[in-house]
Amino acid sequence: MGICIDRCLCFNRTFADLQKHAQEMNPTQGAISLEELQKQVVFGLKCKLCHPYVRRMLHTGETVFYQILTD
Repeated sequence: MGICIDRCLCFNRTFADLQKHAQEMNPTQGAISLEELQKQVVFGLKCKLCHPYVRRMLHTGETVFYQILTD
C-alpha cells in the first residue's frame, strides 16, 4: 500500500473540497493563489504541509497525490 495524500490534515479539509471552492471563486478557470483561497476557506494555517499540494492542485486540478511534495 502506497502513500495517499488528499487533504489538509490540520483542518481535515480535502483537496477536492478546496478545488470546488477555487472553481466557485473563479469559474473562468483562471489561476488563483493559495493565499487567495485561504481568504475564503480555512486550511493550511498550522503545519502548512498541505501548501505544496494545494499549489499543485490549483495548477493541475489534481486532488489526490501519491508522492510527497515540497515547495
